[in-house]
Amino acid sequence: MKMQKQNGFTLIELVVVIIILGILAVTAAPKFINLQGDARLSTLQGVKGAIQGANSLYYSKAAIGGFEKKAATDTTDPLPVVGDVTLQYGYVQATKDQLVKALEISAADWKFVETAATGNAAASVEISPVDAPAECKFEYTEAKDASTPPVYGAMPTADQC
Repeated sequence: MKMQKQNGFTLIELVVVIIILGILAVTAAPKFINLQGDARLSTLQGVKGAIQGANSLYYSKAAIGGFEKKAATDTTDPLPVVGDVTLQYGYVQATKDQLVKALEISAADWKFVETAATGNAAASVEISPVDAPAECKFEYTEAKDASTPPVYGAMPTADQC
């Protein structure tokens, strides 16, 4: 009886190679897939979009009420307030309290770092998810005057979140 020459892999060799590839995939995948960073970034983008949408609606209400050109500190009638949200030249004021009211979000889920208005600079607030790295944030700067709309800062990358 003649022995046949072996062609291909044996079943054991195939199983060993598959196991090794599986181990490599499990250890390498987290480096290439940043699910938490993507989730934090998506949440941050959602809040930025919510601020932009809320500002559009609040400005419309302020224009109808005739106080779209009033600063938040103006105490003459009509007051620059819609519901319980104080507006700065028709837009939501850049404070934690006003953003939480306007967006109806939980303050416990977000970090807010407020910067008061000084000289020519308008007030601003940095917003980030509570459990996010320091670079995972964006800045909202309120309207400086009646002719300057608010500024929405650049978004971070998924790697920064």
